[in-house]
Amino acid sequence: MTRNIVVNGRFLSRRVTGVERYGREIVQLFRNNYQVEKTRANGLTGHLWEQFVLPARLRSESVLWSAANTGPLMVRRQALTIHDLSPLEHPEWFRKSFALWYRLFLPMLAGRVQVIFTPSEYVKQKIIKRFGVRDVIVTPNAVATSRFHPDAVQSTYEFPKQYIFFVGSLQPRKNLQALLSAWRVIKKEYPDLWLVIAGDVGTVFGKINFPVDERVRILGYVTDEDLPGLYSKAAMFILPSFDEGFGLPAIEAMSCGTPVVASNGGALPETIGDAGLIFDLSEPDGLANAMRECLSDNKIRLLLKEKGFARVKNFSWQNTAELVWNTLNEI
Repeated sequence: MTRNIVVNGRFLSRRVTGVERYGREIVQLFRNNYQVEKTRANGLTGHLWEQFVLPARLRSESVLWSAANTGPLMVRRQALTIHDLSPLEHPEWFRKSFALWYRLFLPMLAGRVQVIFTPSEYVKQKIIKRFGVRDVIVTPNAVATSRFHPDAVQSTYEFPKQYIFFVGSLQPRKNLQALLSAWRVIKKEYPDLWLVIAGDVGTVFGKINFPVDERVRILGYVTDEDLPGLYSKAAMFILPSFDEGFGLPAIEAMSCGTPVVASNGGALPETIGDAGLIFDLSEPDGLANAMRECLSDNKIRLLLKEKGFARVKNFSWQNTAELVWNTLNEI
């Protein structure tokens, strides 16, 4: 039987963050004989489209790929990508309605689809344990080195010559309070250094208190055109998250030649390996000490840069796309 591969394109209507980048990068590498079903709807209307309109557009021989944590319950010939389980494990990080929906919906969906993709072994094991499913395949995130490289430039923002960079959704899971606390500890030691934070609050996350501090600049959402240049000119990239299903910004920073300091939260040690400085979330001064170590020792910075370039070679959008494509054609 000829398979009709259909992509659930609901994620295409949203701003690009890690989840959306994963879907976009893979779809553009798919071979012929597939189609993308799109909608401009978001929120409740987007859920209704996904549950009722999308299934009606599928043929009996269709195989659906839902790339962004959700999909239609009534479609069994479906592969689902689950990027992490944070709404189930930490509902306090999200709006109550959003967390409740996922706690009810995701276990049912995970039990109905034919196969689950996930970006890391860390999340794979959690899915197997929580949902009791066996068909879980790791399809790692990757980075487009043609865009994310040391010579990348951006034209929208003007900064001091030295800055530390963070990018991600401004949500409780990202542990930005720890980053700001560490900044207060070290900032007097580096009077020419700034902290630059990029990202949007989003609509599904719980609120965080975000006091403005000396030499801290909040950019809001940054476009794909400017993001590589912000990485490449940074003295260091910080990812202090409590939990990550993969940690895409870490390898994007590495690809741009920027030293990475990250927590041991979730899949970050798996993703980063020895190519970054990993601090322990249980140590109160761990982040500040790691930042000092990176900023004060040029040999460490050069070593992390070289290890970062080598680490990035382990992740390929082409390889991931082929794995997803071949699996879809086996369902």
